[in-house]
Amino acid sequence: MSGNFGIRTDLAVESKEKYEKDNVEIKGVAIQEKYEEALDLNTTVVRIQTEQGAKAMEKPKGTYITMEAPNMSAPDEDYHREISQKLAEHLKSLMGEGEKSVLIVGLGNRDVTPDALGPYVVGNICITRHMIRKFGAASLGEEQRNPVSGIVPGVMAQTGMETLEIIRGVVKETHPDLIIAVDALAARSTRRLNRTIQITDTGINPGSGVGNHRNGLNKQVLGIPVIAIGVPTVVDAATIVNDTMESLIHALDMEDYAQKYQLIKERIPSHLNTMFVTPKDIDETVKRLSYTISEGLNLALQLA
Repeated sequence: MSGNFGIRTDLAVESKEKYEKDNVEIKGVAIQEKYEEALDLNTTVVRIQTEQGAKAMEKPKGTYITMEAPNMSAPDEDYHREISQKLAEHLKSLMGEGEKSVLIVGLGNRDVTPDALGPYVVGNICITRHMIRKFGAASLGEEQRNPVSGIVPGVMAQTGMETLEIIRGVVKETHPDLIIAVDALAARSTRRLNRTIQITDTGINPGSGVGNHRNGLNKQVLGIPVIAIGVPTVVDAATIVNDTMESLIHALDMEDYAQKYQLIKERIPSHLNTMFVTPKDIDETVKRLSYTISEGLNLALQLA
């Protein structure tokens, strides 16, 4: 969530934008943007460097890489392959050099399509840990890879356990060097739904974007680095109304986003305040994006 108005977003780039609209400089936060015309891809790197910056952004210190591509929602395999390659480059920059044993965690609920991204991604990952342990790296042929394991811990309603409890147990038994967690996110802009990928080295709080806070998965808690990958698949009802009422709000000469959001939230029926909405083609979109992300992971986990 963001601010005192309950604006729901998991994206650092959206936290940044609320200050830009007010022309406020964020101390302790460095921002770089790059646009690639050939892919219509805009990449924003937000580095939160100080505690003051973390407080202002309402996010932990660390690096947040956001890839925004309107064409990501289209069923173009060649285009998605290029996005996978860009994702792999960013992942490698956060992973660092050298061989690492990597645990891929697919967060979410496989039975709820907007929340099934993580489980779908793990299903497409090239799992190698068992092969390397039994037969050695040579058994994988010419493509040498990091030892990779994967788990889909489910949600508390299915297991009766916190995700953290499950992952902590797996880490204790298997001793990975790095965790990469994949989850569906919430955005505050409909234009970012299924068109944005965020990668961060700060870990993740499952369910935080929809107000369902669970214990965080991060280095402080688990003792090893945690990279998180997410795609926004839902927005709340007030955000949708906000997007469709922009012209009216401008007519009222109200520029502050938080005020606009609160104004709308106060005027829509109360039962809609807790409603989250996802596109009608979410089934095929989540599956397609899961392939894009898993291919990026498979490329990143190859050893040079």
